[in-house]
Amino acid sequence: MSAITDIGALREAMAENAEQPEGPARNARAEELLAAAERLNVPLAVIEALGHQLKVYNYSSEKGKMFVPFARLLRLWDERPEDFDAYETHSLHWVFKWVSAGMLDQPHVPLASIEKWLGEMEHRYRLAGHSERAVRSAEHSVAAHVGDVARAERAYAAWLAADRDGMADCHACELHGQGWWQAERGRDAEALELWRPVLEGEYACAHEPHSVLASSLLPLLRLGRPDEARACHLRGFRLVRAMESMRGAYADHVEFCALTGNEARGLELLAERPAYFTGDGHPRSKLDFLSVVALLMDRLTELGRGEGRVPGPPGREWTARELAAHAREEALALAARFDERNGTTHVSERARARMTRRPLVDRLPLGVRSARPAPPPAPPAAAVPAPGQRDLPTLLAEARRLSDTLRPGAVEAWAAVAEAAGDAGLDARDRAELADHEAMSLGPEGIELFARAAALYAEAGDPGEALAARARGAYVRALGGDTDGALAAVAGPYDEVLALYADGGTGVRQTAAVVMSRARILTRRAHDAEGDTEVLAAAEGAVREVLALVDGRTGEDVRLAARVAEAQAMLGELAGLAGDLERAAELFARGASAFVAAGLPWFAVEYEARLAFLAHHLGDMTEAERALGAALEHGGAQLEAPGRAQLHLQLGEVVGGRGDAVEAAEHALEAAHWADEAGESATLGAWARQQLGGFLLRQGRWAEAAEVLESALPDLTAGTHGDGAVVQTLWWLGDCLGELGEHRAAAERRLEAAGIARHWPEQHDHATLAHLAGESLGQAGLPAEADRAYARAGELWRALGDTHGLVRSLRARAWLALHAEDGLEAARGLMTEAVRECEAARDAARDAESREQLVVELGDTHGQFSDLLARFASEGAAGAADTAVFEEALAEVVRSAEVFASLGDDALHSRTGAELAAGRLEADLGRPAAAAARARAVLAAYEGYAGVEADGGHDGGEGDPVRTRRAEAEHLLRLLTPQPDREGPAGAGR
Repeated sequence: MSAITDIGALREAMAENAEQPEGPARNARAEELLAAAERLNVPLAVIEALGHQLKVYNYSSEKGKMFVPFARLLRLWDERPEDFDAYETHSLHWVFKWVSAGMLDQPHVPLASIEKWLGEMEHRYRLAGHSERAVRSAEHSVAAHVGDVARAERAYAAWLAADRDGMADCHACELHGQGWWQAERGRDAEALELWRPVLEGEYACAHEPHSVLASSLLPLLRLGRPDEARACHLRGFRLVRAMESMRGAYADHVEFCALTGNEARGLELLAERPAYFTGDGHPRSKLDFLSVVALLMDRLTELGRGEGRVPGPPGREWTARELAAHAREEALALAARFDERNGTTHVSERARARMTRRPLVDRLPLGVRSARPAPPPAPPAAAVPAPGQRDLPTLLAEARRLSDTLRPGAVEAWAAVAEAAGDAGLDARDRAELADHEAMSLGPEGIELFARAAALYAEAGDPGEALAARARGAYVRALGGDTDGALAAVAGPYDEVLALYADGGTGVRQTAAVVMSRARILTRRAHDAEGDTEVLAAAEGAVREVLALVDGRTGEDVRLAARVAEAQAMLGELAGLAGDLERAAELFARGASAFVAAGLPWFAVEYEARLAFLAHHLGDMTEAERALGAALEHGGAQLEAPGRAQLHLQLGEVVGGRGDAVEAAEHALEAAHWADEAGESATLGAWARQQLGGFLLRQGRWAEAAEVLESALPDLTAGTHGDGAVVQTLWWLGDCLGELGEHRAAAERRLEAAGIARHWPEQHDHATLAHLAGESLGQAGLPAEADRAYARAGELWRALGDTHGLVRSLRARAWLALHAEDGLEAARGLMTEAVRECEAARDAARDAESREQLVVELGDTHGQFSDLLARFASEGAAGAADTAVFEEALAEVVRSAEVFASLGDDALHSRTGAELAAGRLEADLGRPAAAAARARAVLAAYEGYAGVEADGGHDGGEGDPVRTRRAEAEHLLRLLTPQPDREGPAGAGR
């Protein structure tokens, strides 16, 4: 750290410190700089250092420290105002507002002192000739804080009525305060209308839109606009995360999580900021923070997670229940201190109201990953009714109703029967059904139970159902991989049931159960036979036997209708195995429709999903989208979380493929949520978040996309998702960060992606990423690193034979070199190389289209060469050397025009653009006649121009290049034409 020996070095050090992150380290450095300023013995240096110290205190958690430097500044002003320059004079009056607000935020400052200070501020502003707007704004804050609504409304009206001047807060901050008051008074719609220009980016400052985004969260939810609230949370939290001074806004985001079913994310937010639990420098924001901590902990306790571990004040471990009590006690104690100072109960009432708010939505998926809290403990055994207390006949009747009609929950209903029955006596039929359904729930492990069920059915006098149970046992053997054993096991029941049915000894339902089990086994074998036509034919014959037996005999029997639907779908499965995909799709659609018609839509989901896959493969995206949507609709509440996530993810991809990024993002968001619910955050959830980030990026929602993509990255791995997905995510994230102005971070992501892509056989992505990294590094103010990235990209473009990429990398390096030592020579050499590469590639082009593209690249390169030379000359000292560089720039742009002219009307607009640039250079060189001639030539080029398509197009609108070029030419002519004296001779106007 270099010594500070003059005010210039001090200013440089203060500017450097101002760029550091908010917090105690920056504050400590400001204190060091004040001591250094005092050693300089320059009054203005001390004044500036005090102002810097006051500013960094204000933008930190140590706001209470700013009163001392301000008091000293005010004393210096009163004693020697001549020591203050214009900027420091303005700053002194400006920070009156900070001090007024700061006093209000400190409960130890008496209210009388605050009112006195408000009067002092009004007096000094009046003496300095400032509007009372800032004073009335400060008065409104005091009145609102103590709960004096009538005074607050009067001050609010006076605030808005007063003129805006140099002491008024910026538009963004004023709108935040005005909107906050509207929301406080229950006027959410009015608040959001006031905040709209800030939310839309029209106004911004160091702390806006950060605060507005946080304040808008609950009003948006209360107005039924959850999608906007989600977007504001993702955008806003990204902004406040690194800003230590914004504990109040941070609390708003924690509160939002507590009230939208995102308690787990709320815990993660608390874990990120442990210092917020104890930081005492700004009591008012600590009160806000502790209030929402209590709210969140109460919510977790209400959900049965009160004994779970949670992040809290350092020094011990906390459960949610313990932290709720602690935070409430601390918050109310702070509120009481404010109320004691104010002589009201308003602050405590607001704190209690905040701590007892109820959720505004049950579930609002955010798209970002959150670790799910541990599930609540199971209720104690005493809470479960004893089996003897249950009505067994009612349970049996309900279980039979559900299983007979194939309703969801049948297996669970039979389990309830088993639990209720205990050792109670059941007849053979009851026990057969119990064993049958228990076996169904066990899959391949249920073979012995199916045999037991068969024996019990036989004992109960139902030989047909006994054979059906044996056939089901055979099928689960096939599910375990033993298809030969399964076929052998089903052969006996199959022969017996056909004979029994022929003799009238059983019904069609039992016979169909056996025949269907055999068909399922043969279809299973067809999957393993890899296209064996005999096996496929046998399976198809078995399925058609089901249809022959059942079709036309279903009546009102839902089970038989389900057999028909399943048989149609199985034929589709076999058609797919035979390679007839169109027929397979048709049969899957037929089977799904039959399930829906039978009142069993949840059984259609599997086949609609298969249909969607086939339609996608066949290029029928409309049918794929329809089938996926139908699967989600028909699955309803029966669709389990993993399946729901898969369907939403697939539907998002299809919808995104037709260009609807908004709807696609909605599906990806749902997919991420359901993947998290299924416990598949790191696998399916990461895919969904990656897709969601891409769809948000396509909408230009950079901050939201960045937040989601950063959430996805830790879970995306080459082994699970493929390195292509990892690279794409890093690429997208780099694009988002670049748009957000976070250029260094963007460069890091792009370099990380390039490091993976460099191992790929095809190197185009590697080259593109290296080139993009160069752009980001340059924008981050790292020219040496940027040059290395561009040089690497250039090597890759050359190896790929991509002249366009190579030339652009050389041009970029030339611009970087311009401001380095010996910059002009290095830049000129790189531009010359770019021209040479273009010319060589043009001459070697094998087709007319490639040649034309290279000619355009050459024209652009000459044009940029000219711009670079002109920039250097205009920034240098006047003299003959600069004139020579301007001449060189003119020669390059003339070459650019000549190159474009060789393409005729296809490059007309590019040629005329170069001509106008040449005209401006002619004017700079003192050649108005030559410049005017070029402008007139451009106008002549467009005489009678009827909009023939050329480079840039021509639509007659605002983007019409013809209109633009004509306007530029006419403007240049006006600048070159001497204007007559509008007032004429002296006295002529009188």
